[in-house]
Amino acid sequence: MNTFDLYRPNEAAMKSWRRTIHQHPELGFSEFATSRLVADCLEQWGYEVHCGISVTGVVGTLRWGEGGPRLGLRADMDALPIQELTGLPWASQTPGQMHACGHDGHTTILLGAAQVFARLHREGRLPGSGTLNLIFQPAEELGGGGGARRMLDEGLLERFPCDAVFAMHNYPGVPTGHFRFRAGAFMASSDRVLIRFNGKGGHGALPQLAVDPMLPAAATVLALQTVIGRNIDPNDAAVISVGRIAAGKTYNVIPETAEMELSVRALRPEVRDLLEARIRTLVEGQAAAFGVGSEVHYERGYPVLVNSLSETRLAAEVARELVGAERVVEDAAPLSGSEDFAFILQQVPGCYLLIGNGDNGFGGGEHLGPCSVHNPHYDFNDDCLVPGAAFWVALGKRFFGE
Repeated sequence: MNTFDLYRPNEAAMKSWRRTIHQHPELGFSEFATSRLVADCLEQWGYEVHCGISVTGVVGTLRWGEGGPRLGLRADMDALPIQELTGLPWASQTPGQMHACGHDGHTTILLGAAQVFARLHREGRLPGSGTLNLIFQPAEELGGGGGARRMLDEGLLERFPCDAVFAMHNYPGVPTGHFRFRAGAFMASSDRVLIRFNGKGGHGALPQLAVDPMLPAAATVLALQTVIGRNIDPNDAAVISVGRIAAGKTYNVIPETAEMELSVRALRPEVRDLLEARIRTLVEGQAAAFGVGSEVHYERGYPVLVNSLSETRLAAEVARELVGAERVVEDAAPLSGSEDFAFILQQVPGCYLLIGNGDNGFGGGEHLGPCSVHNPHYDFNDDCLVPGAAFWVALGKRFFGE
């Protein structure tokens, strides 16, 4: 018997859902067609369906017996503002938008599991008593204003209490049917920083009559890397990336202002605090050295994502039983990417895990090889659908006492 047969979802239906969602991508808080598809399926299968949570969020609830544990499973639904270049038959039909991170696959995996859970419920094969909350979340890609925090602010966990929550993300480069777990800090915090140096504009031929903000900006780009190299313990992970520099309009004018935007990431809250303090001090020092004014607008985004120990061990054990120990890594390396599921894990124990997405995508040409997420040539690998959904069902049955 195939290892997935006991919990096998409808693979043909899942491929159809996934490709339909992929063809019609929707950005954060605009996932109206996607949430309708989700809600229609859940209602058809007998779930108690709640729509319009944080505009487009959907929660489907299944209850049986009296009391019992309460499990939350979460999938994200939103796409990215990227023009798709895959050329696939199911490519995005919306210019400038595509599912470049696999949220179409995540939503479909949870839908596939939902269909199996509903069948087991009808057949009286769900163990004990319990409550299953399936959380379809909007706007994971919106940085600090993501959908998870908004759903929490609107009372998600008060309305749908959970004793544990789990979420899954695909991971290109890891073979399909393989799983990655890590207890503790697994994904980095993500902060956005706007720095502005205010000088005095002037003619490029008369720099002595101006106060050039470009000089402290240029010096700051280089000096920022000394924060990582000389202030952060080498055993701690941290990233400062300068993603944007803007100043001036033409070659012969010294501008009034120079701006830069940073992406700042850390895997420990203490390191996150240190990075902010050092960046502020460094900017003030550079501004003073060059005689300009400065502003620092520090926007804290997603926190460090921390998996709880017992839930991570449970999930890894279920994965080993489902696919074999050789396909499971329980102590995977932490990632510098960020995820707003971290907000939910601050309130409820749980685990965020990775499922292999194989060598997906087209990389911009055969010579470039496979690609990662947020790439215009990316596509979610449909070979993930069955193992992903089977894992959710196996985890649910174990969580509820089988």
